Amino acid sequence: MYEHFFQCPYCWEEISMLLDTSVMRQRYIEDCEICCNPIEISVRFQSGELQEFEVSSIEQ
Repeated sequence: MYEHFFQCPYCWEEISMLLDTSVMRQRYIEDCEICCNPIEISVRFQSGELQEFEVSSIEQ
C-alpha cells in the first residue's frame, strides 16, 4: 500500500488516500473525507512506483 496526499477539487483541503500498488491502472470514484463530494481518481503504477495520479470533480 502507498499513502498519497492531494487536494480535494471541491474544498481544497489536503486529504490522504491509501493506494494498492499491485494494481497497475485504477480508476474509481470516492467521496472526499472532508466535504463528502465525489472525486474521480485515476492512478497508474509501474513496478510498484506511482507514475500518474489525477483527481477531478464530478459535476452534479
